[in-house]
Amino acid sequence: MDSLIKTLPAILAAAGASEEVAEAACIAAWKHTVGGGLISHAVAVQLQNRKLVVVVEDNIWQRQLEQMRGQLILRLNSLLGQTLVRSIELRIDPKTLAKIRGTLEGAKTQRPDYKIPGELLTAAAGIEDVELRRAFLGAATSCIRRSEKSPES
Repeated sequence: MDSLIKTLPAILAAAGASEEVAEAACIAAWKHTVGGGLISHAVAVQLQNRKLVVVVEDNIWQRQLEQMRGQLILRLNSLLGQTLVRSIELRIDPKTLAKIRGTLEGAKTQRPDYKIPGELLTAAAGIEDVELRRAFLGAATSCIRRSEKSPES
Protein backbone atom coordinates (compact mmCIF):
# COMPACT_ATOMS: atom_id res chain seq x y z
CA MET A 1 0.00 0.00 0.00
CA ASP A 2 2.88 2.37 0.73
CA SER A 3 4.13 2.12 -2.86
CA LEU A 4 0.64 2.95 -4.13
CA ILE A 5 0.41 5.97 -1.82
CA LYS A 6 3.76 7.22 -3.08
CA THR A 7 2.34 7.33 -6.62
CA LEU A 8 -0.44 9.78 -5.70
CA PRO A 9 1.47 12.90 -6.83
CA ALA A 10 2.13 11.30 -10.24
CA ILE A 11 -1.49 10.16 -10.56
CA LEU A 12 -2.72 13.65 -9.77
CA ALA A 13 -0.32 15.17 -12.30
CA ALA A 14 -1.45 12.70 -14.97
CA ALA A 15 -5.13 13.33 -14.21
CA GLY A 16 -4.80 17.09 -14.61
CA ALA A 17 -7.76 18.95 -13.18
CA SER A 18 -9.97 15.91 -12.61
CA GLU A 19 -11.98 16.60 -9.47
CA GLU A 20 -12.92 12.92 -9.12
CA VAL A 21 -9.30 11.78 -9.11
CA ALA A 22 -8.37 14.57 -6.67
CA GLU A 23 -11.16 13.49 -4.34
CA ALA A 24 -10.18 9.81 -4.52
CA ALA A 25 -6.55 10.71 -3.88
CA CYS A 26 -7.47 12.83 -0.84
CA ILE A 27 -9.60 10.05 0.61
CA ALA A 28 -6.80 7.53 0.10
CA ALA A 29 -4.30 9.95 1.62
CA TRP A 30 -6.60 10.46 4.62
CA LYS A 31 -6.74 6.71 5.26
CA HIS A 32 -2.97 6.49 5.09
CA THR A 33 -2.40 9.61 7.19
CA VAL A 34 -4.68 8.72 10.10
CA GLY A 35 -3.90 5.00 10.12
CA GLY A 36 -5.93 1.99 11.18
CA GLY A 37 -6.64 3.06 14.75
CA LEU A 38 -8.41 6.28 13.80
CA ILE A 39 -10.03 5.28 10.53
CA SER A 40 -12.91 3.53 12.29
CA HIS A 41 -13.78 6.79 14.10
CA ALA A 42 -13.19 9.38 11.36
CA VAL A 43 -13.64 8.79 7.63
CA ALA A 44 -13.08 11.24 4.79
CA VAL A 45 -16.10 11.19 2.51
CA GLN A 46 -15.79 14.12 0.13
CA LEU A 47 -13.60 16.93 -1.19
CA GLN A 48 -15.47 20.18 -1.91
CA ASN A 49 -13.61 23.33 -2.96
CA ARG A 50 -10.40 22.13 -1.29
CA LYS A 51 -12.28 21.32 1.91
CA LEU A 52 -12.05 17.68 2.99
CA VAL A 53 -15.29 16.56 4.64
CA VAL A 54 -14.69 13.99 7.38
CA VAL A 55 -17.47 12.25 9.30
CA VAL A 56 -16.73 11.46 12.92
CA GLU A 57 -18.42 9.31 15.50
CA ASP A 58 -19.15 11.95 18.15
CA ASN A 59 -18.15 15.33 19.57
CA ILE A 60 -15.21 13.79 21.45
CA TRP A 61 -13.59 12.69 18.18
CA GLN A 62 -14.53 16.00 16.60
CA ARG A 63 -12.73 17.98 19.33
CA GLN A 64 -9.72 15.68 19.21
CA LEU A 65 -9.34 16.06 15.45
CA GLU A 66 -9.93 19.82 15.61
CA GLN A 67 -6.77 20.04 17.69
CA MET A 68 -4.88 18.03 15.05
CA ARG A 69 -6.42 19.77 12.02
CA GLY A 70 -3.37 21.81 10.99
CA GLN A 71 -1.02 18.85 11.31
CA LEU A 72 -3.40 16.62 9.33
CA ILE A 73 -3.69 19.16 6.50
CA LEU A 74 0.09 19.46 6.32
CA ARG A 75 0.56 15.69 6.25
CA LEU A 76 -2.17 15.18 3.62
CA ASN A 77 -0.78 17.80 1.25
CA SER A 78 2.76 16.50 1.73
CA LEU A 79 1.60 13.02 0.78
CA LEU A 80 -0.34 14.37 -2.22
CA GLY A 81 2.57 16.48 -3.42
CA GLN A 82 0.41 19.59 -3.78
CA THR A 83 -2.08 21.68 -1.82
CA LEU A 84 -5.39 20.00 -2.48
CA VAL A 85 -6.74 20.32 1.07
CA ARG A 86 -6.99 23.80 2.56
CA SER A 87 -9.40 22.91 5.37
CA ILE A 88 -11.06 19.96 7.04
CA GLU A 89 -14.72 20.00 8.00
CA LEU A 90 -15.52 17.57 10.81
CA ARG A 91 -19.15 16.46 10.76
CA ILE A 92 -20.66 14.39 13.54
CA ASP A 93 -22.56 11.70 11.66
CA PRO A 94 -22.58 8.30 13.40
CA LYS A 95 -25.13 6.87 10.92
CA THR A 96 -22.96 7.57 7.88
CA LEU A 97 -19.90 6.32 9.74
CA ALA A 98 -21.68 3.07 10.66
CA LYS A 99 -22.77 2.63 7.04
CA ILE A 100 -19.19 3.15 5.81
CA ARG A 101 -17.89 0.72 8.43
CA GLY A 102 -20.38 -1.87 7.20
CA THR A 103 -19.28 -1.31 3.61
CA LEU A 104 -15.62 -1.64 4.59
CA GLU A 105 -16.29 -4.84 6.53
CA GLY A 106 -18.25 -6.28 3.59
CA ALA A 107 -15.42 -5.42 1.20
CA LYS A 108 -12.99 -7.33 3.40
CA THR A 109 -15.08 -10.50 3.39
CA GLN A 110 -16.04 -10.68 -0.28
CA ARG A 111 -14.04 -10.08 -3.41
CA PRO A 112 -15.50 -7.19 -5.44
CA ASP A 113 -16.35 -7.59 -9.10
CA TYR A 114 -14.29 -5.02 -11.02
CA LYS A 115 -15.48 -4.26 -14.54
CA ILE A 116 -13.12 -1.77 -16.11
CA PRO A 117 -14.46 0.12 -19.14
CA GLY A 118 -12.50 -0.32 -22.36
CA GLU A 119 -11.82 3.42 -22.72
CA LEU A 120 -10.18 3.39 -19.31
CA LEU A 121 -7.97 0.44 -20.21
CA THR A 122 -6.96 2.24 -23.40
CA ALA A 123 -6.05 5.38 -21.46
CA ALA A 124 -4.12 3.33 -18.89
CA ALA A 125 -2.17 1.54 -21.62
CA GLY A 126 -0.34 4.80 -22.28
CA ILE A 127 1.13 4.76 -18.76
CA GLU A 128 4.45 2.93 -18.88
CA ASP A 129 5.07 2.63 -15.13
CA VAL A 130 3.27 -0.52 -13.90
CA GLU A 131 2.61 0.78 -10.37
CA LEU A 132 1.36 4.11 -11.67
CA ARG A 133 -0.90 2.36 -14.19
CA ARG A 134 -2.31 0.12 -11.43
CA ALA A 135 -2.88 3.13 -9.15
CA PHE A 136 -4.55 5.07 -11.98
CA LEU A 137 -6.92 2.19 -12.74
CA GLY A 138 -7.74 1.76 -9.06
CA ALA A 139 -8.52 5.44 -8.57
CA ALA A 140 -10.50 5.69 -11.79
CA THR A 141 -12.62 2.59 -11.15
CA SER A 142 -13.26 3.78 -7.61
CA CYS A 143 -14.55 7.09 -8.97
CA ILE A 144 -16.72 5.35 -11.55
CA ARG A 145 -18.25 3.01 -8.96
CA ARG A 146 -18.90 5.90 -6.58
CA SER A 147 -20.57 7.99 -9.29
CA GLU A 148 -22.72 5.03 -10.36
CA LYS A 149 -23.89 4.54 -6.75
CA SER A 150 -24.49 8.25 -6.19
CA PRO A 151 -28.17 9.24 -6.37
CA GLU A 152 -27.11 12.60 -7.87
CA SER A 153 -25.77 10.93 -11.06
